[in-house]
Amino acid sequence: MSDWSLRLARPEDAEVMPSIERAASALFASDPQLAELDLSESLKPDRLRRLIRKGHCLVSHVESEAAGFLACEPFGRELHIWEMDVHPRFQRRGIGAGLVRACAIDARNSGFKAVTLTTFRDVEWNGPFYTRIGFEEVTALDAHPRLAGELAVEADQGLPVERRCAMILFLD
Repeated sequence: MSDWSLRLARPEDAEVMPSIERAASALFASDPQLAELDLSESLKPDRLRRLIRKGHCLVSHVESEAAGFLACEPFGRELHIWEMDVHPRFQRRGIGAGLVRACAIDARNSGFKAVTLTTFRDVEWNGPFYTRIGFEEVTALDAHPRLAGELAVEADQGLPVERRCAMILFLD
């Protein structure tokens, strides 16, 4: 039996989500190439509340404490994950995988054809993690202009282009 639970996010969850994101992003400091990047910027509660109102964001709890979240948004026939974080105190319990799998189930049940995201292709808890769950790297970005645009915005924000990728999980 799991010691955590998950549910659809509620507007009041938007207040705690940024602190989880900041705590999780601190782990990037262990990568010498990423340590110099300012990854302390997090999604703002107002934006999170807008995403939550669209009905597909999730939050996980360990007992009564928020442990992780997944914030996503519909784009046509795809559901795009903007952010998925688990507080470092609660990592390695399957919470992140549970959030992503629940997102995929929700997306499939809601009629979406795919789940998308952008991430670091070579950071163990990013690209390889999503690959293990069934995501594939999008190599033909010309066929996915929205994802190509997201990667361009990230490059403008200073993220290393050579380490970023778009990924997609096709739903049956």
